[in-house]
Amino acid sequence: MPFDAVILARLQFALTISFHILFPTLTIGLALFLVILEALWLRTGQAVYLTLYRFWVKIFALSFGMGVVSGVVLSYEFGTNFARFSEVTGNILGPLLGYEVLTAFFLEASFLGVMLFGMQRVPPRLHFAATCIVSIGTMISAFWILAASSWMHTPAGYRLVDGIFHVESWPEVIFNPSFFYRFPHMLMASFLTTSLVVAGVSAWHLQRIQSAALARPAFAIATLALAILAPLQIVMGDLHGLQVQRHQPMKIAAMEGLWETTAGAPLLVFAWPDMAAERNHFEIAIPKLASLILQHDPEGTVLGLKEVAPADRPLVPLVFFSFRIMVGLGFWFLFLGGLGLLLRWRGTLYSNRPYALLCMASAPLGFVATLAGWIVTETGRQPWIVQGLMRTSEAVSAVPARAILTTLSLFVAVYGTLLLAYLYYLSKLIRQGPDAAATQPDHDEPTRTAWM
Repeated sequence: MPFDAVILARLQFALTISFHILFPTLTIGLALFLVILEALWLRTGQAVYLTLYRFWVKIFALSFGMGVVSGVVLSYEFGTNFARFSEVTGNILGPLLGYEVLTAFFLEASFLGVMLFGMQRVPPRLHFAATCIVSIGTMISAFWILAASSWMHTPAGYRLVDGIFHVESWPEVIFNPSFFYRFPHMLMASFLTTSLVVAGVSAWHLQRIQSAALARPAFAIATLALAILAPLQIVMGDLHGLQVQRHQPMKIAAMEGLWETTAGAPLLVFAWPDMAAERNHFEIAIPKLASLILQHDPEGTVLGLKEVAPADRPLVPLVFFSFRIMVGLGFWFLFLGGLGLLLRWRGTLYSNRPYALLCMASAPLGFVATLAGWIVTETGRQPWIVQGLMRTSEAVSAVPARAILTTLSLFVAVYGTLLLAYLYYLSKLIRQGPDAAATQPDHDEPTRTAWM
């Protein structure tokens, strides 16, 4: 059976980056959550915040380690499977990824040890500073990665010399047209994902007598964050969609399942896109709503997929359905946050068991929404690896398809094992709960004197 090297190389990279993105998505939000917990402890002196910090810092450390391990291989894949891409774009993407290591990874590595093991060894002021620096480091890391990824979508500040990209303006490269939308969109996705995880875990502990009191503050913080972040993310998503329409109209056409350029384009609630027939089956549509959202005009014109040749179109069904999963979950998070506010106002936030069950069931959904959004973003750009300038088929190394298939199979086995191990230890930590941290000996309790 013949194998396509391009497809296999893309599948391997998709597998590794999809696995890796789960952990930074959680640790970016968890680092900020730990800053909040430690700040509340230092401010109020209430031991519950310190106990929660000790509990969640263990989950942060486990997730951070998994992120480092799973991310290392991505750099090698650029050289092994996408050597031509590395050669053509190396002058731009190489420094951006190098800056991520120099400014973010080294920063995190320098202060992570203090954060994890220094609470009884350094003054509280210094320990809190270490926690803040690690949190800032996670966001700086996201800054550089999103700058590099955004440049591939909306390249700027470059010149082409003999088919090689060279930098003309670093500010234009870094702050390219899509960066200002994608970076905050990713940060809020991380904060939302963390809020859902914290809310779900805390909701589970609310049902246990021995840990209910300790779980309440974390549950309150997480549900409040959910109520604030969900509508902000929807607004940012709308703004990002307007930017995508300006620079990548075929991605929008695939997201909307729109084949013909249409004035007053409908919003398809459901359809089954047929790329061969260039039409949709089983359409359920709301008239003019797509034009209203994308053009802020019910009669606005939205470009269709037939504006370009079939070879220049993305895989429409994958983009179309992934987009609906992402948007649907976004509105579910909005509902969950709003319901939490209502229950808080009624004074039943901690006692409402159906809401706790909803939070527990929703704990992994932030990861699902993030992955769906990544699929929309990256698959919707195809067939381009650098939008309008370099095709993905031109970027792949001259590696035999069977060799890629072999390494892909190994990655599936290794990553599957790593994920099972992570989930095992994560579930073990969650079952122990914050009450395990509360039972540490009194002499191990850090003092707030140096802070005061």
